[in-house]
Amino acid sequence: MDNKTAKAVVETIFKSPSKYIKIEFQGGEPLLNLDIVKYIVAYANALNRVFKKHLQFVVCTNLTLINKDILSYFASNNIHISTSLDGPKELHTSNRPLKNGKNSYDVYCNNLKLAKEILGKDRISALMTTTRASLKKGREIVDEYVNQGFNYIFMRNLNPYGQAIHSEDVIGYKIEEFIGFYKNALKYIIEVNLKGYHMVEGYASILLKKILTPFSTGFVDLQSPAGVGISSVIYNYDGNVYASDEGRMLASMGDNKFLLGNVTSNSYEEIFGGQGLFSLIKQSCSEIIPGCAYCAYLPFCGADPVRNYVETGDIVGNRTRSLSCKKNMAIIQHLLELIQSGNDDILDVFWSWITNRSLRETKIKQ
Repeated sequence: MDNKTAKAVVETIFKSPSKYIKIEFQGGEPLLNLDIVKYIVAYANALNRVFKKHLQFVVCTNLTLINKDILSYFASNNIHISTSLDGPKELHTSNRPLKNGKNSYDVYCNNLKLAKEILGKDRISALMTTTRASLKKGREIVDEYVNQGFNYIFMRNLNPYGQAIHSEDVIGYKIEEFIGFYKNALKYIIEVNLKGYHMVEGYASILLKKILTPFSTGFVDLQSPAGVGISSVIYNYDGNVYASDEGRMLASMGDNKFLLGNVTSNSYEEIFGGQGLFSLIKQSCSEIIPGCAYCAYLPFCGADPVRNYVETGDIVGNRTRSLSCKKNMAIIQHLLELIQSGNDDILDVFWSWITNRSLRETKIKQ
């Protein structure tokens, strides 16, 4: 991305009516173009002196390029880090090899320690991606997050985009295998909480808030109508605007189905008020989607038109063939069964996740 495109992106972002703006830098690796990151942060802060929005910045990085100077810059500009930790040393290194031959886990751990020292652990979060090699290592993955001092883990499956498609024969698995992995990992995470360490499983906490409270979570993948292009949007390096990151990945594979416009050639009204986004949202209301409209789990789930399109060639999709539907139904059913079991210890853990308090704090509050 160059300065001209970056300027147009920031100006488009600030035309949003939302009072809350989070600018997240993704890649690839955003720190390969640190100058543009700094340019966008500076320009957004300058504009915000006029617009006075709640403004946040997040840099998604594998930490390999992190150093003291960069972290000091992050600290002075209140920039958060989102990073990737796939599990213990052997698993993480296997999933994320470095071209220079160095051990990616060792590099990651050393730079994570430095980041915590300068930013504090509350401004650093991590995500993991489940590969075939992960399926029998649920406990080890959770233990690694505990050992690294994280209090949040999001057990996510592979998505059918980009490199995951090209490497499916090596890292892929059946959705039933992921569901079994998820249930076993969730059981262990609950045990970890009951032993006194506060660890939230992200996907379960989102679903539990929808199940046990009247409040929305804002999680894009579980909204109706879909959150794509409304709750979040992707600005590509060339100024193209996509309804979601998955839509951008599809474009890199040659399919521009979810391209909304370009910040240098289209107005805000053309991008976000055009027929493309209108049609996408109109057809992604779960309440009118066949297979969703009368589903018992409708209030807890949502529409994902990009995933539907990838799986079935149609943004409405077909629930009988949807792997994401199968996953969501299985996890929701499992959570409902745990709630219905009446186990007070499990319920205490769940409420600690929903209220974002440790188990000890939750019991004191009760």
